[in-house]
Amino acid sequence: MIRRRPLSSVLLLLLLVLLGWIWHERLNLHAFPDIIGAYTAKEYCSCRYVQGLPADYCQGYVKQYVPTSAFADNPQKRVVTASGLGRTHSAQWLGERQGCRLFH
Repeated sequence: MIRRRPLSSVLLLLLLVLLGWIWHERLNLHAFPDIIGAYTAKEYCSCRYVQGLPADYCQGYVKQYVPTSAFADNPQKRVVTASGLGRTHSAQWLGERQGCRLFH
């Protein structure tokens, strides 16, 4: 079969390798969607409320290749909420000594 269909054999082998890699990394791949919203909320909160930088600068600072689908900043409560890849995370500024913390 390999001699008659070398391209099909190589593609099948690559598919099996890819499936093996996906199985090996399944926990990391499952956690990936949480990273987008959590990173954006936490880093924006730290940039804006811990470092005291302008909102426009912090928006550019947290911009990623994978875009967020929703973003909200509540300056009165100092809470930042970001959604990406179907998951939503929030971060709140707790104080000068504690900084920002993620919560659901």
